[in-house]
Amino acid sequence: MKVKELVGKTKDELSTKLADLKKEQFNLRFQKATGQLENTARVTQVRRDIARVRTALHKQAAAKA
Repeated sequence: MKVKELVGKTKDELSTKLADLKKEQFNLRFQKATGQLENTARVTQVRRDIARVRTALHKQAAAKA
């Protein structure tokens, strides 16, 4: 996911994306614990995507304030 993809989205869309990413992160942790995780790099990608979405949300909040 690129930052440019997040810039034009609304707060609701970003919140939905954040919830989806958190669910995916939860599932990846379970797969890792049970030894079923094949793509270990995906854990890092999801974690960074969560940070990007949170940053976009904070930027929108700061712009309104």
